[in-house]
Amino acid sequence: MQKLLTAVVSLFVLSVAMAAADNEHENDRVKDSGEVMKEIINIPDDIPKDLMDRAECVIVLPSVKKLAIGIGGSYGRGVMTCRTGEHFTGPWSAPAMYALEGGNIGFQLGGEATDFILLVMNPRGAASLMGSKVKLGADAAAAAGPKGRAAAADTDAAMRAEILSYSRSRGLFAGVSLEGSTLRPDNRANEKLYGRKLSAKEIIRQGKAGAPASAHELLSLLNSKFPKNHSEPKSLQ
Repeated sequence: MQKLLTAVVSLFVLSVAMAAADNEHENDRVKDSGEVMKEIINIPDDIPKDLMDRAECVIVLPSVKKLAIGIGGSYGRGVMTCRTGEHFTGPWSAPAMYALEGGNIGFQLGGEATDFILLVMNPRGAASLMGSKVKLGADAAAAAGPKGRAAAADTDAAMRAEILSYSRSRGLFAGVSLEGSTLRPDNRANEKLYGRKLSAKEIIRQGKAGAPASAHELLSLLNSKFPKNHSEPKSLQ
């Protein structure tokens, strides 16, 4: 009986330790996302502020790596946060974990770890991403994001896209096409981060989870630099 009790206690302790390790891993991912966002915003030729001001959501995927299996296969995880409120006019939400997958990412990576930032430019794009897996370029219009002073010439084309994507690798920052890749909510990672089963929509739109401490830098940065949504009112209805 004593041995059985000891075994049960050991399994319990092990399961708690494993859960804590999983939670720590997800929190590290959230922290890394905040650091990537901070570094990219400080790049002189970075994402144009007027685009950030009009974005309903931001997705940050730090250190996406090319997989050894499959030609050009790749997989990355990160977070999505959106402006709160019915019409995306409130503060930025608690983050939900997301996964980026697809062969097309591999061609952008070239064997190097790459950071990606994606801007979701209208409510329709946000709604589609909070449902299920979305294929960029098919389920949601996607384009390489314009950057720096060159943005003005490309803004009209960019505004037709629901998602604008950027990458940073080897110190170089650029707009990049991810058409053909897929984005999906990472439900298992969300459960590990928040300790219970929550959908991306429940986290981001319904406010059913408070932001973890690991999201402080990311949300403070977005709320201080891009506090108001400057999209045309009709696009938010």
